[in-house]
Amino acid sequence: MAKAVWQGQVIAESNDFEVVEGNVYFPPGTLKEEFFESSDHRSVCPWKGTASYHHVVVDGKRNENAAWFYPEPKEAAGDCPLFTARRRRVGRSGRRVCCGRGWRLLGTGR
Repeated sequence: MAKAVWQGQVIAESNDFEVVEGNVYFPPGTLKEEFFESSDHRSVCPWKGTASYHHVVVDGKRNENAAWFYPEPKEAAGDCPLFTARRRRVGRSGRRVCCGRGWRLLGTGR
């Protein structure tokens, strides 16, 4: 089981997680959505595509653009488990969200 913790609060946990380029991605149904706010920030990975971001907010403290996902991954992503899962429409939105800046991971060996 992997857990993402920020400010002492578990914000995501699952046995079904993927590690891509050292980042842990959680299925959307395993995120505690009350801690996530949409962001307008975007970035581009040459092989994964355009990433959309969320802020993480716990007890009034905000971690800017700390979580991201690829709503429309590029074909170059190939058989990467993250994108295979997305194409099968895993979870509510079909997007896995990556833990990121400032999160502490438990149970992943990281």
